[in-house]
Parts: sequence; structure tokens; C-alpha cells
Amino acid sequence: METKLVSLCHQPHHFSPNLGFPSTNLNSTLKLKLPQPSSKLGFRTSPIVFASISTSQGESNASSPIEREKQSSASVSPLYVPTPPNRELRTPHSGYHFDGTTRKFFEGWYFKVSIPELRQNFCFMYSVENPAFRKKLSALEVAQHGPRFTGVGAQILGADDKYICQYSEESHNFWGSRHELILGNTFIAEKELKPPNKEVPPQEFNKRVVEGFQVSPLWNQGFIRDDGRSNYVETVKTARWEYSTRPTYGWGNVGSKQKSSAGWLAAFPVFEPHWQICMAGGLSTGWIEWDGERIEFQNAPSYSEKNWGGAFPRKWFWVQCNVFEGASDEVALTAAGGLRQLPGLTENFESAALIGVHYGGIFYEFVPWNGVVSWEIAPWGKWCIVAENQTHKVEVEATTKDLGTTLRAPTTESGLSPACKDTCFGELRLQLWERRYDGSKGKVILDVTSDMAAVEVGGGPWFNAWKGEAKMPELLSGALRAPVDVDGIFGLIPLLKPPGL
Repeated sequence: METKLVSLCHQPHHFSPNLGFPSTNLNSTLKLKLPQPSSKLGFRTSPIVFASISTSQGESNASSPIEREKQSSASVSPLYVPTPPNRELRTPHSGYHFDGTTRKFFEGWYFKVSIPELRQNFCFMYSVENPAFRKKLSALEVAQHGPRFTGVGAQILGADDKYICQYSEESHNFWGSRHELILGNTFIAEKELKPPNKEVPPQEFNKRVVEGFQVSPLWNQGFIRDDGRSNYVETVKTARWEYSTRPTYGWGNVGSKQKSSAGWLAAFPVFEPHWQICMAGGLSTGWIEWDGERIEFQNAPSYSEKNWGGAFPRKWFWVQCNVFEGASDEVALTAAGGLRQLPGLTENFESAALIGVHYGGIFYEFVPWNGVVSWEIAPWGKWCIVAENQTHKVEVEATTKDLGTTLRAPTTESGLSPACKDTCFGELRLQLWERRYDGSKGKVILDVTSDMAAVEVGGGPWFNAWKGEAKMPELLSGALRAPVDVDGIFGLIPLLKPPGL
């Protein structure tokens, strides 16, 4: 038996049960309310984070629905709200893009919660591969369609960059909403109960699902068990979580129609993979049980995105952050770029990149069709991305001395396999200026820093620093700048609306 305390430092400390904590009530929880953070942190409502003592004897299985429901009755109680139709801040491409065909296809989703007082992040990653085939292909199917990898994966990069992954080659119990950010999967169902095939209330999920997850724009819950396939990284045995989210930024100005991250052409399966930031910023309340320790939080900065298509890019980089010092309002940053294959019989590739900054309700967008994005990315440890459009200039520089954690991504060569390296301990500086008529830097809008940036490099090869630039010919950039409301057009003919849009 061991009593654990979630430390307020980078590394958790383990305490003896003889330090004066009650030993008679093994289910008791002690909450430590932290001082209110400085108003310089880049979010609107100051998070209240609780460090909790949890006592475990052996491995927590939560094998019965009653026990699972009892464990989810926390002092911090997230409020579940069913996903409403036509919700505010919904972005295009929120839905599940699988079209039912047997073409090579994957879709992946990413949700992150940041806890500034602990300087920790929890990153939830869900993926499905080739869902036209609900289980591993037979020899006949391989002969007909070629080799394919199938299945559903759930990964978490959590406190201190520790990791957990559960994967199944079968996707019988995976489901996703055609036009909304709602999905789930059951790895193991409760005996004699049918797994959910749509969003259900948390109590019903706990009753019917032993191991699995469900997630929406407003809710994320689940329980997974590491499957032992990640002996190259420090793992935890189990993870359980429930938290609600209130979106504050989508991908666009607050109060305006939200944008597609890749423009209106993303409605067509041409320039794949596609990528959509679903929620640039939000505030989450709930709890996470991580390797037997329980962390509770209120109004913690959060984020979500997704990607889909035939395959991941050949090579990519990514920087994301929602916690900053030096800002008077909520700041959200996403910067990324990749080398993706163009359609055709030959192997031609293009570089694509963007920087998106939300601040004070305004969206500052830097993409190849409204300006130029340039970068220099080291194989590991340094990310420099700069961009400008007609009205603004931006610079992002991130570094890390952390060794990073290898994560999995869906690959055409070997399925859900180690393909990228991440850490949530990046040191970052974000600078944003107005652009003068002569192209020089004008008024400073933002000059903020963070020590909680999530940074990533993936694919390859990464023999040396990658220097690149993304811009478009005027003819194509002009077409992408055209105010084409694809969602509105298909809204007139719902039967023709593509899945996912």
C-alpha cells in the first residue's frame, strides 16, 4: 500500500503513510488549494488546481460499474452537457471524415489540458485506421486491396512526459459523428451490456464501458490500460479521466464564422493529409487519475485539433501553447508545417505551414495564401518560425533541453507506430507586431513567453536542420482568399454534404 501526493514541483514526490495523514479512511482525499496565479498568465479565468492524495492498494481495476461511478464522484465535479446542435465556435471539419470507401484512410484527434501551477500538460490522442475493415485483413482482402493496417489507438502524454497507449486491431466498437466533434471507442465492454455507438451521459458510459473513451467539444472521459507495447519509453499502467470544457476560441475571431485551417479546398480529398484546429483555446474542469495519482483542476487552459486523409506528412514540425506570461488576456498559439505528397503518379511533395495566434478575441492568421511562412527547425531542440501577411508580422522561437518522448502516429508503412517526438516542457517566446507600409515592424501587439509549450518533430529524415518557406502563386492564393462558404453551399443540399464538414 502506498500513499502518493501530487507535488507542486516538476517531479512527483512519494510520501510515507506515517506522515500524519489519516490511515483509517483509505478513500479520503485531501485538497490543497493553491494561491491564485498572476494575471500575467495567458487565460481569462485563473485556474484553481488541486493537488490530491490518493491511496491505492495494488492496481486499481475499477472492475464494476458501481466502483467506477464511486471513483468518478470527485470533489471537483465537471458538469456534463450534451453537445448542442449549431454550437457557438464550431469550426468546419469538426465531424468524422470517413466516407465508407476502402481507400487508405486515417483520422486522428488531439486534446490537451494545461495545468500551470504544476507545470504539467495532459495530451490525449485518439486515432482510427482504415475503418472500412473492422479487423485485420484476411489474405483475400490483402490480395484485393493491398496491405492495410487497421485498428483504434488511444495515447496519453501526461505528467513529466510519461506515456500510456492502448491499441486494438479491431474497430467494431469505434464510432464518430458525421458532422460534429463527437467520437468514442470501447476496448472492453461490461459483460452482457452493449457498447455505446453515440454520445451517452457519463453515468451510462461508466456502466457500459470497462476500458475505452468518449469525447465531444464539451466533454472528455475514459479509462485505458497500457498494453505493454512501448518498452522504449517510461509508461504508466492505467489512466482514468473526466473533464468538461468551455470553448473560448475556435479558429477565427470571436463572434464571427470560424475558419477552416487549410482554406475551403480542405473540403475536397486532394491535398492530404488535412488538418483542422477545432478549439484554439478553452477552459476545462475535472480530474485525471494518472498512474494511481489524482489531479483535479478548474478552468485549466485547453486545446483540440484533428487531422485526416490517406497518410501523415512525410516530415513535419509543430508548436502549440495556451499558457503565457506577460499577456493581459487569453493567448493561444499554434504553429506547424509539413512536407506532404501531391496527388499524382510521381512522388512530388510540397511544403505547407501556418501560424495562428488568438489574442483579445482577435485571430491573427498567417498562411501561404495571405503571406509567407518561413522556418528553421533543428532535428530536436529548437524551432524558429516567422511569418508575415499584409497587416502583421510574427516570430515564434521555442527551445527545449528535455529529451522528449517518442509518440505513435498512423503510418502507411507500419500502422500506429513510433513516428514523432514530443515534449510539453518547451521554452517559448511569441512576438507579434503590426506591419508598416514598408514591411518593417510597427507597433508591438504581443511579446510573451512560456515554459509550457508543446513541441514536436515527426517523420523524416532529420539529418540536419530543416529550412523552408511556404508561399503560393498569386493565382492560387487569390482563389483561396475568395470568401467561399463551402459549409453554407452544402447546407442548401444536405444530402451532398461531405462527411466531416
